[in-house]
Amino acid sequence: MNKYFDIKDKVYDITEKYPETIDVFVAHGFKPLANEAMRKTMGKTISLEMALRSKRINVEHFVDKLVEVIEKNRVSEDMDLIEREKKEKADIKIKGVLPCPVRIPLMEAFNKWMEEKKDNLNIDLDYDLKAAVQGIDWLKGEIESSEGEEELSDLYISAGFDLFFDNRLMGKFKKKGVFKDLTGFDRLNEDFHNEDISLMDPDREYTIIGVVPAVFLVNIGELKGIDMPKGWSDLFKPEFENRVSLPVSDFDLFNAILLNIYKLYGEKGIKGLKRALFKNMHPAEMVKSHIKKERPIVTIMPYLFTKMTKEGGPMQAVWPEDGAIISPIFLLSKASKEDMLKPLVDFFASKEVGEILSHNGRFPSTNPNVDNKIDKNNKFMWLGWDYIRDNDIGKLIKECERIFEEAE
Repeated sequence: MNKYFDIKDKVYDITEKYPETIDVFVAHGFKPLANEAMRKTMGKTISLEMALRSKRINVEHFVDKLVEVIEKNRVSEDMDLIEREKKEKADIKIKGVLPCPVRIPLMEAFNKWMEEKKDNLNIDLDYDLKAAVQGIDWLKGEIESSEGEEELSDLYISAGFDLFFDNRLMGKFKKKGVFKDLTGFDRLNEDFHNEDISLMDPDREYTIIGVVPAVFLVNIGELKGIDMPKGWSDLFKPEFENRVSLPVSDFDLFNAILLNIYKLYGEKGIKGLKRALFKNMHPAEMVKSHIKKERPIVTIMPYLFTKMTKEGGPMQAVWPEDGAIISPIFLLSKASKEDMLKPLVDFFASKEVGEILSHNGRFPSTNPNVDNKIDKNNKFMWLGWDYIRDNDIGKLIKECERIFEEAE
């Protein structure tokens, strides 16, 4: 009849061996089989042939449907197995998250590049680059459980500090010299390589390919005699108490803000930030906050969203005089895979990718050949490599969060 079952077989035996057939039975009137207890009692007492005849169902047609479902499932399982084996055997594994506004154009550019280079690369590649909105917990779990370099992916891309500097995560591998900056850049974009700032890792282990800057969006209609805030310490003034919206849900950017404020102003600064807190809004809401009844005076947001404001409207973007606090977008590469990774690193650190980051997403690029189209008077506030080296950033983030949460 067929190689999977006989019509004299008990219904239970068929469904037990091929669970995918249960839905077929249920769809044809055998609803009790959806219940495991009923399937065991009823299914063991009746053959497939008897069950079908009891409901006057054409045996041949029904058997064909069961066989079709079984074979589809076997093909699916075989494909899954092939895909898993392919990933396990891949020469290079890439994982990370990409900023949502630029993920699609970045992936399109990457796939196009891969197609153009496939004959020259000669490597099996497995990559998983999710949207930043999905978070990084899936990455954290993998890294935290990894005991050796061989358990890590070969290339990581992500923004923020906690993933790459927490001593329980990437920090433990950094100490072992696992990573290397493979870009070969002698210097970075002048926006990030000048007398005020240097984003080039002096140890040449970590690579920063771009940044997410935090700036002010001020509702000038709500100032009502209050001086325009010019820098971060202005937000601690009494007149801004309960009047500043912070990007609390944007963990990477919020952590960068907490760390920089703590570095400059200590606990007092974190508490001042908490007093200023109006409420957490998504940046898209912040742009329209002037039409709400309860309105913040100042909204801290990624530079990207300030471009959504209407010209001549009440919302005015202000670049802090002491610098827009930045959350870096890191590229982390294994030194042991340098030869195979070099072409991939060259792509992600390229002018093309830099322009997608900078021009599409307003995430200024560190590539020296990209024009970030930012006023040269606008500064950036960077935590600094010395500060990162001298502190356990993972613990410091948790301490800053504790102070912020407990502050009144």
